[in-house]
Amino acid sequence: MRGSDFAELKAFVAVVERRSFARAAEHLGVSPSALSQTIRQLERRLGARLLNRTTRSVAPSASGEQLYARIAPLFREMDAAVAQASEATGQMSGTLRINTLGIAARTLIAPRLSRFHRAHPDVVLDIVVDDALADIVTGRFDAGIRVGGQLEKDMVAVRLTPDLDMVAVASPDYLARCGTPRSPADLHRHACINWRLQMDGRRYRWEFSKRGRRLEVAVDGPVVTNHADIGIAAALQGLGIAYHFERDGVAQHLAEGRLVQVLADWSISRPGLFLYYPSRQHRPALLGAFIDCLLDRAPFGPL
Repeated sequence: MRGSDFAELKAFVAVVERRSFARAAEHLGVSPSALSQTIRQLERRLGARLLNRTTRSVAPSASGEQLYARIAPLFREMDAAVAQASEATGQMSGTLRINTLGIAARTLIAPRLSRFHRAHPDVVLDIVVDDALADIVTGRFDAGIRVGGQLEKDMVAVRLTPDLDMVAVASPDYLARCGTPRSPADLHRHACINWRLQMDGRRYRWEFSKRGRRLEVAVDGPVVTNHADIGIAAALQGLGIAYHFERDGVAQHLAEGRLVQVLADWSISRPGLFLYYPSRQHRPALLGAFIDCLLDRAPFGPL
């Protein structure tokens, strides 16, 4: 295979996996116009259209899907082989791509960025915040971080946190104006901050449990969001009741009295946050070092 052939195929894989010429070009370190020209050269050489392009999206054609299915695993194997060879030298370098939930990005990764960089200055962390449960294999991520119970069976999972408590919260001002709900059914008479699921766009039905009785409640209110910061801000400003993970910025507001928990005896817990990666994949030393940092294991120590 000529070097130009390899470059064209690598460019093609990058576009398919990122569904964007701009993002693929940034990853490859080239301009979008140069990348587009490379793809056109590949299509001319093969005599087939590989990508269907619109002004807003790019997706593989039937021929492109077949080509991608054959060559993408080969590129992953080459990346793993290069990483393994690099590990043998004892040098920590390269790029580590992580797909993570927003809560993990805010509470686990962001506070530890500086410590990881000081320990491994030649490593680039490529962190993609994505609450939509992306396929980390297709996206060529080294690992993902999700709430337990949402992981595929063929993944190796590393627990990062204990179980996560869900808490319904509101500002003292809102409760003074509108009263305090005593049961989930009372939420129908309250303004609630809705959460939109990124997986399918549906609104989350609030889940509660008490003495073995489980309920799901569809709520309404003045704000619908898929971002925790917006939901918490709406609650702080007295717009209604929000339902969030306690550790996602809510605990501090509760401790300082800016928010008050309601329906505490009905709130549920979720499995904690887990880092996961494909079981068939050799775990790079970079990923092991990243896990050690998230877990505050030696040589990092507690924050």
